[in-house]
Formats: sequence, C-alpha cells, structure tokens
Amino acid sequence: MTDGERKLWHYLRQKQLDGFHFRKQCPVGPFIADFACLKAKLIVEVDGGQHADSATDKMRDAWFIAHGYRTLRFWNNDVLQNIDGVFLTITEALGHLEKTSNAQAH
Repeated sequence: MTDGERKLWHYLRQKQLDGFHFRKQCPVGPFIADFACLKAKLIVEVDGGQHADSATDKMRDAWFIAHGYRTLRFWNNDVLQNIDGVFLTITEALGHLEKTSNAQAH
C-alpha cells in the first residue's frame, strides 16, 4: 500500500460509517479495488501520478459502472494533505447512495 492508501485505510477502518464496511485490496470482478464498500457498491481508489489519463483506469471505471458501482478517485497528495476533505467526500457519497437506494425501494 502507498502512504496515501495507508492513511485512508486508517480512517476507513477506524471511523463508523453508519454500518458501511470497507475492505482493502478487494477483488471486484476481474479487478482489485484499493477500497470497496460492497454494500454501497462504492469503490475508492487512491492514485499516484502514473494514473494520470490512464486507459486502464478508464476501462476499470467503465466496468465498475456497467456493474452498478460508483468510483471515487483521489490523488495520493490529496489524501496525505487533506484527509478530512477526502473522508467527507466518501461520507457524502455513502449518504447520497443510501438515500437513492431507499427512494428506489419505496
């Protein structure tokens, strides 16, 4: 794991997210997601500079979308310098996904 991934995992592992559980280095279809919340179908990726304009990442994201997943991508330096903002974005995405799921169920 990169420094950014380790820092984010510390937050995801320690924080209570209204019953949402994340797994690290989680197999999702033919891919390994940095972090995945299978219940919410949310993938979180922490990327370094080698991922800029990556055709492989675009293919992965397209596969995730086709299978009902949403992907959040953060740069390593965003995680290292603004972990609270990154965590807030993830929390908001989970809240939005939960509201959408509940609305579709009714």
